[in-house]
Amino acid sequence: MNADALAGLYRDYIACLNRRDLDDLGAYVHDEVRHNGRQLGVGGYRLMLQKDFTDIPDLRFDIELLVCQPPFVASRLRFDCTPKANFLGLAVNGAKISFSENVFYEFHDARIIAVWSVIDKTAIEAQLRQDGAAGDP
Repeated sequence: MNADALAGLYRDYIACLNRRDLDDLGAYVHDEVRHNGRQLGVGGYRLMLQKDFTDIPDLRFDIELLVCQPPFVASRLRFDCTPKANFLGLAVNGAKISFSENVFYEFHDARIIAVWSVIDKTAIEAQLRQDGAAGDP
């Protein structure tokens, strides 16, 4: 698969997430997918996303940067959302937050087989301190 086709496939995957069409997830995620080194399989990956959507009702994935070098994709995703309670161990409690995720994907047979993800937790902590939403005095 060339870089343009892989970028299109990745954009379709993000659109699937934004539609919350988790029944179609298997079209994009390999049965043996790993996330940050943990073997999840497509079922575990679906459960992870379901939890995210439950915890963050307005979750939307926005691509800020996309680089494709088959079989790899590197993306910087932007989030502006309102987690209901705790997020990444932080007491967000309904505060509106913005943050980025830097994520790398490996594709195999036109599906994601590995994901390496780092979320900018420091940016969230700074917003919570500034807004006083973390319960700081």
